[in-house]
Amino acid sequence: MKQSAMKRTFALMLLALFSMNMLAACNTVAGAGKDVQKAGEKVETKAEDCKDSHC
Repeated sequence: MKQSAMKRTFALMLLALFSMNMLAACNTVAGAGKDVQKAGEKVETKAEDCKDSHC
């Protein structure tokens, strides 16, 4: 019985660690998406500037 409880605790700890990693990965991907979006906006702005002044 004691070994069963240890296995259950170990499985729950692994699940918790996996969940924390997934949440951290989501935040990282969201941050990268915002960076790419800002870079895209700057490229778009530069393209509009060049279009207006015929770079």
